[in-house]
Amino acid sequence: MVVGFGALGTVQAQVKAEVIHWWTSGGESAAIKEFANAYKAAGGTWVDSAVAGADNARAAAINRIVGGNPPTAAQFNTSKQFHDIVAEGKLADLDEVAAKENWDKILPQPVLNTVKVKGHYYAVPVNVHMPAWFWYSKAAFAKAGIKDEPKTIDEFFADLDKLKAAGLVPLALGGQSWQERITFNAVLAHVGGPEMFLKFYRDKDSALVTSEPFKKVLATFKRLHNYVDAGSPGRNWNDATAMVISGKAGVQIMGDWAKGEFQAANQTAGKEFGCFPGFGPKSPYIVAGDVFVFPKTTNADAIKAQKLLATTMTSPAAQVAFNNKKGSIPIRTDVDTSKMDICAQTGVAIMKDASRQLPDSEMLATPDTIGAVQDVLTKLWNTNQSVDDAAKALAVALKT
Repeated sequence: MVVGFGALGTVQAQVKAEVIHWWTSGGESAAIKEFANAYKAAGGTWVDSAVAGADNARAAAINRIVGGNPPTAAQFNTSKQFHDIVAEGKLADLDEVAAKENWDKILPQPVLNTVKVKGHYYAVPVNVHMPAWFWYSKAAFAKAGIKDEPKTIDEFFADLDKLKAAGLVPLALGGQSWQERITFNAVLAHVGGPEMFLKFYRDKDSALVTSEPFKKVLATFKRLHNYVDAGSPGRNWNDATAMVISGKAGVQIMGDWAKGEFQAANQTAGKEFGCFPGFGPKSPYIVAGDVFVFPKTTNADAIKAQKLLATTMTSPAAQVAFNNKKGSIPIRTDVDTSKMDICAQTGVAIMKDASRQLPDSEMLATPDTIGAVQDVLTKLWNTNQSVDDAAKALAVALKT
C-alpha cells in the first residue's frame, strides 16, 4: 500500500502517535514537549517513547521497524543513518507534503541531498543544527582577562592558555567518542578548511590523510587535549555544558543543542554566555540536524497519525516554538525568527550564504565509515599514538 501525506482535513477523532526519540536532557525535553503540545492541539494523542542515547534510540527504532512492530515515527539525524531502511522499502515517502510545503525551494541544499533519496523524500527535517559552535562563559573570560572572541586558531589557543592560568578548566569536554569527533570536525573545518573536509569525508581521499596539511589538523586536534580536565573521560555532553554555565570552565565546542541547557538554567545569550560559530567572518558553517521518519504501514489509524504528525512538525508555529527551546534554527525560511536569540540570529544570517554551508560528516559518509574514523580519533585523543600512525589508521578507516 502506498502511504500518502496529503493535505489534512479536520481530525474527527483522536489519533495516537508513538514517537521514538533520544531527547532526554533538560533543554531537549523542553523542546520535544513543544511538538507534543502542538500535536495534541491539532487533535492527536502523543505517546512519548524517549530512549536515552542516540545510538540506543536508533537501534530500538530500527529493530521495531524491521521486526514488524514499528512506531508511528522515529528520530534520526539528518544523515545517511536511515538510508538502509529506505533501501529495504520500510519507510513511507513524503512526496506529497514535500510538494505542498515547497521543500525544493525552502530547504538548504545539504538537507535536501540527505532527505531526498532517488527522487523521493523519506524524512521530515525539523531543524538545522550546527554541531561545532564555540560556547563560552562571560564570567570565565572576564576572570581570565579575555576581552574579545578569538578570530584565529592561534588566538583561540592563547585564550585557552589564559583560562588555564586563571585556574579554570579551559575546555569543557565530555570524553565520549562522538564528542571527540565533533571536536575534530571543528578543527578540520576551521584549520584544514571546507575543501579538506569534503575531500576527507565525501571523497575518502586516502592520499590526503598522509599529507602534511592534514597531519597539522591532527596535531592541532591532539593539542586541545592539554586543556581538558581529568574528569573529562566518559562525561556526558550536558554535564560539560553545565561546567560552562557555572563558570567553572571557559569554552565548550558543541552543537547548538547545548544552548537549550543555558536557557534551562535561565541564562541569556550575550549576557551570561557567548557563542561564535568559527574563526572570522567567512568561517564554514557545518550543517546538521534532526529528522523523523515514518515507517510504512497499512493501518489506517497509524497513517492518519503520521499525516497529522508530519504536518504539525513542519508547521510555522511549531517550528519556531520547538527550535527556540532546542537551540537550533527552523528548517523553514518563511518563519519569523525576530524573537530568536543572538546565536540563532547569527545562524540564520549565515545560512543565507550558501557558500558557507558545509554538509556535516554524517551527510557525507556512511555510519560504518563514521564509526571507523571515530575509533581512530578516540585512540589518538586518549593515548600516546603518534600523528603519523593515526594518519595511517585513518587511511584504512576511510576504506570501510
